[in-house]
Amino acid sequence: MFLSPRHAEIIQMAKDHGRVLVDDLATHFNVTPQTIRKDLNDLCDQRLLTRIHGGALFPSGIENMEYEARRKIAADEKEAIGSAAARLIPDNASLFINIGTTTEAVSKALLDHNGLMVITNNINVANRMRIYPTIEVVIAGGVVRGSDGGIVGEAAVDFIRQFKVDYAVIGASAIDHDGALLDFDFREVKVAQAIIANARHVILVSDQTKFERTAPVRIGHLSQVNTFITDRCEIPSIRRICEETEVRLIETALE
Repeated sequence: MFLSPRHAEIIQMAKDHGRVLVDDLATHFNVTPQTIRKDLNDLCDQRLLTRIHGGALFPSGIENMEYEARRKIAADEKEAIGSAAARLIPDNASLFINIGTTTEAVSKALLDHNGLMVITNNINVANRMRIYPTIEVVIAGGVVRGSDGGIVGEAAVDFIRQFKVDYAVIGASAIDHDGALLDFDFREVKVAQAIIANARHVILVSDQTKFERTAPVRIGHLSQVNTFITDRCEIPSIRRICEETEVRLIETALE
């Protein structure tokens, strides 16, 4: 497949940073935003990028993007979401923390809490929190996914089912406009479903880029969570689902 030098550089920038924005690219290449929009549309037509409002994501299709690239996407928004979630969780609570870059942001915001019992299938979360003496960390057993340190599989599901906790912090790779919560790995989805079923209060944390993505495996539905924290929700159907099913919607960009 032939790519012009500018298209090739756009692809590389998207790969390095997880996403590219129209205004940034226009400045970088010293061209008009209209030119960049056409470039992005052409690349998305070739399924090399996935279009989002104001830019594009790497990659498209059903493959999940590299973990470090995902860390960089909406990093400030994830930090704000993490702080908002941490404010909902009191000291001396028990909680699940699932796999994901946004759930990791929550774990970072929880480090000043006391008396927490954290059960997780995320090695990165366990490694961050284990050094704090006021937090007890319990890690699931199972298959460790090399790409992101997530622990998945039937052993992890069986482990999670031993607990009934106060809170669960979960993420999703994509949120469909009908409220479906989606992911890429069916093994991870089974763990997420067990987490939802064994928590008294489920907190979904996800930035607004997840509204623009898709994934093939269904975790569940937005109506199954108690609180949904995002940076901004501009999808009318999602807002309607939250209102009709009494899901508390917190938008950190509006706070």
